[in-house]
Amino acid sequence: MSETLDTAGATAMLRAVAQAVIDQTDVLTDADLAIGDGDHGVGMRRGFEATLEALQSPPDTVEAAFKAAGTAIMSQTGGAAGAIFGTFFRSGAKAFAGRDAVDGASFAAFLETGLEAVLKRGGVTEGQKTIIDALAPAARAARAAAGGSLADVTAAAAQGALDGVEATRAMIATTGKARSLGERSIGHPDPGAISVSLILVAARDFVAAA
Repeated sequence: MSETLDTAGATAMLRAVAQAVIDQTDVLTDADLAIGDGDHGVGMRRGFEATLEALQSPPDTVEAAFKAAGTAIMSQTGGAAGAIFGTFFRSGAKAFAGRDAVDGASFAAFLETGLEAVLKRGGVTEGQKTIIDALAPAARAARAAAGGSLADVTAAAAQGALDGVEATRAMIATTGKARSLGERSIGHPDPGAISVSLILVAARDFVAAA
């Protein structure tokens, strides 16, 4: 188990994250079919396939690796998901500026910085059945664990996201395509929140195995 990840390690983690999202395309598609138009899985697959391609050339810094992932996602995912997840990674990358490794504190800062940027861009808050309902509790959990190791922080973040996904089941969608369903959206988890949990669970698993 690694306490920190250098640039090569961070790049490998991002590649593992991308592959995890790609592998769950059908899960994301089915989740989106329940309350949306079903295109979330395919869009995320495109974005994270582009991430794998972008990271074939080793970035010079941790910040550059995360920014490259965000740029690929933003350019290839399409729709709101591309803008949101691209913003999350590109803005969150600033937390690694001037650092040569990812540790627990900087990973927590990455989540917080990315969350802040998404909140500004999306104009949504917690409780509206969106990505925020997984990302915000993940960031809070990571911050609470930030005095510990990278493994501690990624594990806390992943659990926060998973708990957030479960919480979205009881929420009524008040924004996005699912808004038109009203109370019929109850009982279904938010696809964007599921994507957040996939990303953070994959990061947790990579760090645990590193």
